[in-house]
Amino acid sequence: MATKTSPHTKRMARVRKALAARGNLRPRLSVFRSSKNIYAQVIDDAKGVTVASASSLEEGFKKGGKTGADKTAATAIGKLVAERAIAAGVKDVVFDRGGYIYHGRIKALADAAREGGLNF
Repeated sequence: MATKTSPHTKRMARVRKALAARGNLRPRLSVFRSSKNIYAQVIDDAKGVTVASASSLEEGFKKGGKTGADKTAATAIGKLVAERAIAAGVKDVVFDRGGYIYHGRIKALADAAREGGLNF
């Protein structure tokens, strides 16, 4: 029996396909958000490795008593992942919003990553 693909999964595949077509072999900054946390990774698809990552579940982030479900958390994670990516030697990336609308926490993370020095 065939299974239905959710609209979110279809959007995610469509976004990744477009990124692969115009990515020019740059690593991608992939974002995942849940109801309570936000995660970001810089992934080199040519090598199949994660270059840098940051999430609101990390010890240093959780010590501050912050929640991961707001724009201030997304901003902090965006700056942190940009700092780690630049330390790893990656400056130019492609932004993978992962099927989410470019609004709210996703936009806050992207803007903070740009301020942190990533180009996309």
